Amino acid sequence: MSWLTHNDPIPGDRQSCDAIEQVIVPRARDLGGFEVRRALPSAQRQMVGPFIFFDQMGPAQFLAGKAMDVRPHPHIGLATVTYLFDGEITHRDSLGSALSIRPGEVNLMTAGRGIVHSERTGPDVRSTGQNLFGIQSWMALPKSHEESAPSFAHHDVSVLPRLEGDGKRVRVIMGSLYGETSPATFPHDCFYAEAVLAPGAVLPLDPDYDERAIYIASGRIDVAGQAFEAGQLLVFKPGDRISILAESNARLMLLGGEPMDGPRHIWWNFVSSSQDRIDAAKNDWRQGRFDIVPGDDKEFIPLPEDR
Repeated sequence: MSWLTHNDPIPGDRQSCDAIEQVIVPRARDLGGFEVRRALPSAQRQMVGPFIFFDQMGPAQFLAGKAMDVRPHPHIGLATVTYLFDGEITHRDSLGSALSIRPGEVNLMTAGRGIVHSERTGPDVRSTGQNLFGIQSWMALPKSHEESAPSFAHHDVSVLPRLEGDGKRVRVIMGSLYGETSPATFPHDCFYAEAVLAPGAVLPLDPDYDERAIYIASGRIDVAGQAFEAGQLLVFKPGDRISILAESNARLMLLGGEPMDGPRHIWWNFVSSSQDRIDAAKNDWRQGRFDIVPGDDKEFIPLPEDR
């Protein structure tokens, strides 16, 4: 897919709102003492490509002494992708990984057969306070990789492909888009990117993948003459080229990929093609058979049914 040229048509010239399959409005949830907005899974749709969980964190303000504290908890059958617009989160996991993520960087944690992690405000930031705003998504692993060994990878902002021009800036977070490929890899064809648009900028989204969506993190956009606001996930039908017009300064997340190899069971923090596997994971967590998180092993989140 080529980068946008100046003669690209504005929205409405070659498309209609029929290209939009669903408009999903996230529901609010509490996570570690602050509110998140969950777009996936929803009553309308479970996945877009491999994306099975999509949370907007914040924007939230933590005053000095206040913090985000998501205690150690387990995952199976998925990869978590954390991406921040503002603030800082300290990640620790049962592999021994321990580092802070900052805006424009990517934390990719592949749970596979099982991993435990925590996400907290670091001590330095905790003492001064911070604003926090970002996205955490889960990607269902293909059946061939559901029981793979767990892993963790951090990618600095300097290694992620970035395209800029004509009032828009795109950073490719995962997969391939606009002729660029991120070093953050996933075992299923997908794309994930951040797009920041100035008023009047036009961004194309070609039908390179069957399943595509955009999440409006901030601002207002136009697609085929219809306006959409922040906090909406637009899921597109396959086959149509989409043009997105920014009516204000806007920040979008572009996501999708090829259809997954079947539906998934999702319960709490567990994702699997097998309900029996999720039941086993529930029992393993209850019986303490997951590994601990070094440096953060004094507390944990119990199973919802055990609280």
